[in-house]
Amino acid sequence: MQLHGRIHTLPKHIKQFIAAFVVVLSIGYGTGLLFVGQTDTTTPHGIEENYLGNEDVADPEVMKFKKGEREMLTILHTHILSISFIFFFLGGLLALTSLPQKWKAFLMIEPFVSIVFTFGGIYLMWQGISWMKYVVMISGTVMTVVYVVGAGAVLIQLFKKQ
Repeated sequence: MQLHGRIHTLPKHIKQFIAAFVVVLSIGYGTGLLFVGQTDTTTPHGIEENYLGNEDVADPEVMKFKKGEREMLTILHTHILSISFIFFFLGGLLALTSLPQKWKAFLMIEPFVSIVFTFGGIYLMWQGISWMKYVVMISGTVMTVVYVVGAGAVLIQLFKKQ
């Protein structure tokens, strides 16, 4: 079955349906990023403090405590599953575009690598490997850039003439 470029041949109402889905998905992804900003986890220090606490700091602005094992497993479980589904659906839509094959493959597969590095890194950092905060920050950034490029590509391809 040939999927390459199939997005251009879809009926108008299906294209509108897909566009609505990608826009709403992007709003959800964006609110998740806003939440990350609210928890001060956009820096290596903030990432570490969010999961390991800041009880040893003399006068912290906001007191944070190390997350317990149950809370960590809940965070990892829900994020790995939900973000995997986000990228599975987005990857399926990317498969229908007429982007070059290598770009499509990268945009479809890389997010799953970033998911493993981001959330595996969070777990390893929580276990005491503090330098993983840099891996978490880099892989999380790459995952977000790939999301924006992928979602943008799908939206552009939906309304681009073949």
